Amino acid sequence: MQEKTPITRLFDLLPHYANSFKPKEDVLAYKEDGVWKKFSLPYFIQMSDNITSGLIALGVKKGDKIVTISNNRPEWNFLDMAIMQAGAIHVPVYPTISASEYKYIFDHAEVRLIFVSGEEMATKIREISSDCKTVQEVFTFKYSDSFRNLYDVADLGQSSPEPELVDSIRQAIQPDDLATIIYTSGTTGNPKGVMLSHANIISNLKAVSYIPTFGEEGKALSFLPLCHIYERMLNYMYLYLGISVYYAESLATITDNIREIKPDMMCCVPRLLEKIYDRIQATGRKQKGIRKAIFFWAVELALHYDVRGRNNLWYKLRHRIADKLIYSRWREALGGNFKIIVSGGASIQPRLVRTFRAAGLPVYEGYGLTETSPVVAVTSTDPNGIKVGTVGPPLRGVEVKIASDGEILARGPNVMLGYYKNPELTASVIDSDGWFHTGDIGVFEKEGQLRITGRKKEIFKTSLGKYIAPELLENKIKESPFIDNMMVVGENQKFAAALVVPDFSHLKSWCKIKEIEYTSDAEMIVDQRVKSRLMKVIEQYNKGFGATEQIKKVEFMPAEWSTATGELTPTLKLRRAVIQEKYKKQIEKLFA
Repeated sequence: MQEKTPITRLFDLLPHYANSFKPKEDVLAYKEDGVWKKFSLPYFIQMSDNITSGLIALGVKKGDKIVTISNNRPEWNFLDMAIMQAGAIHVPVYPTISASEYKYIFDHAEVRLIFVSGEEMATKIREISSDCKTVQEVFTFKYSDSFRNLYDVADLGQSSPEPELVDSIRQAIQPDDLATIIYTSGTTGNPKGVMLSHANIISNLKAVSYIPTFGEEGKALSFLPLCHIYERMLNYMYLYLGISVYYAESLATITDNIREIKPDMMCCVPRLLEKIYDRIQATGRKQKGIRKAIFFWAVELALHYDVRGRNNLWYKLRHRIADKLIYSRWREALGGNFKIIVSGGASIQPRLVRTFRAAGLPVYEGYGLTETSPVVAVTSTDPNGIKVGTVGPPLRGVEVKIASDGEILARGPNVMLGYYKNPELTASVIDSDGWFHTGDIGVFEKEGQLRITGRKKEIFKTSLGKYIAPELLENKIKESPFIDNMMVVGENQKFAAALVVPDFSHLKSWCKIKEIEYTSDAEMIVDQRVKSRLMKVIEQYNKGFGATEQIKKVEFMPAEWSTATGELTPTLKLRRAVIQEKYKKQIEKLFA
């Protein structure tokens, strides 16, 4: 788009918005006490400016680090802009990490101020940060009797404004200045502080801004954590395009929120789409007779949908009938207005892409890393912009190549400044020619789309000298509605085996149909009838693997894996080292 106001620093998005789009009451919105609370652009700008002055009055100087620990909320944006306008560095942190990780980040980043959601978290964080030399105060976003809050900082700024000082600080900030440090938890060791500049993130938001097929009249639903660069960059893109942003209450209420606001777009992880698909399937299983037959005929038809529109006339005729009878109801249940659903953070099952697209719910798949601000490749409406099983072509302005060992390398204006206080680690991932080594393995399709085949560090060798790419096997087997999660193991062993977490909600439905009494998750996984059905799934997918890749033994897990129980990162990736240690006995049993 043509910019009336040049955007070279992230806070330039605010004057750009004011000069480019019609006034609206819902630039940002969230639900509180059952009511959607909306914020206009003038309020957004005024609050950001007041908080900027308040931070300066508190003694914040250029380069100071300010942490936020909160769920998604409009106030997060007010503070984010204020931090950057004051020349400070925003360090957003997940609310779900351990006390030791918080302490490491506070010390490593030499954090000065901390803003958290409410009093309970503030009390916890004050205790953790009590012996961190640089932390001066913990604030809340919500009102609290025991802590000052964000609005106190805004009031302080409003009562002692220094517009000339604020303007001089703002004008001195350069595009290549550090805007944020994002600590990535990874799967082992201490978190790494990824340094991203204004220019890094701006290059990425502009490069993806052509993908939405609607403009300032649109609404986006945001629920992935804003502390992750994926959702944060997209929120900046929404501001760039004048799209309203509505923050979901929680993952539990997301389908209700979708029906209420009827968004045009949302971004999610594959797990959410899997849950929605499972719910659709469960609805079908409750039908009877001809209704049930039509429902699953439509589901089967969707699995053969050509996402590039090359369906023959016979298919199109049947698709039109299925759309009228079945797919239109799916769309209505999801607000009836989606034009784009972007999936990222992990591989999505091809059946989900086909099914949702057949139903008129266009799923786009993206690939990237925190270190690349984050998008490297993404599905688009360009020629050859989509191919199921790939993450689309490289993003405009980003170079991608495959190294001799299969590793994906990326180069462009989106590549990070480096890891904070760790030049050695930075040098190990960004080579002398500026190529960032992603650690992912991939190939290019002949039409130019990028296919991710695994993680370089996760590929292991069996004692027979055969290489196994666990992620490839895991993603394939997780296509089954019976499987929620799994991890393939077998390094230096004679064969590959797996720890498998069944999808317990699907298992309950299956048991009900088979008239098997469902007692508890732990009891059902040792029930011989259940084990036999789950093993049929493994055997079915094994047929698609080479003899040395096949899963020979399985241990079924009695409970779901989650971030709370430690097996998953905040972006729902497997913490392989944690799982290896936590389930050491079960893994040993597999190879005994």
